Amino acid sequence: MSAAPGSSPAGSPTAGAGIVFASVGELTAAVGRHLGPSRWLMVDQDVIQNFADTTGDRQWIHLDPDRAAAGPFGGTVAHGFLVLSLIPTLVYQVYRVRGIRLAVNYGLDRVRFPAALRAGGQVRAAVELRSVTECPGGVQVVTRVTVEVAGASKPCCVADTVARLYL
Repeated sequence: MSAAPGSSPAGSPTAGAGIVFASVGELTAAVGRHLGPSRWLMVDQDVIQNFADTTGDRQWIHLDPDRAAAGPFGGTVAHGFLVLSLIPTLVYQVYRVRGIRLAVNYGLDRVRFPAALRAGGQVRAAVELRSVTECPGGVQVVTRVTVEVAGASKPCCVADTVARLYL
């Protein structure tokens, strides 16, 4: 897995360090905003192979380039759950909140995989802040994360993620 060098495929600058909210209050004030995209990240066949080895999901559409070339996607594709597992790293590039002592993944409210991610494709996460609500010891944050694929008309994943930020 490697970041695309220098600029996005469309030629615009890659995302920088992202937004750093000074407090949970600032984060709460941003509900409803699109917080911006992450940097582009390449998902190559080695990453797909490593994920298959870790999870035991060795379906041919992920690992057999010859067979996959004749399949429905024209080549090998990343596992949906591989794409999903990249979300925390990509979102961290988009925003952070100062003053928290711990952030944990609390779950997902909705996940869809509208399109496949071909091996060698580049992805980035576009993040929309949906809600910030109090929970014991901190706040619960829901974001809509759209994992975009460079050059594609459809994203490869759209997920409503739930995180808990403990103060």
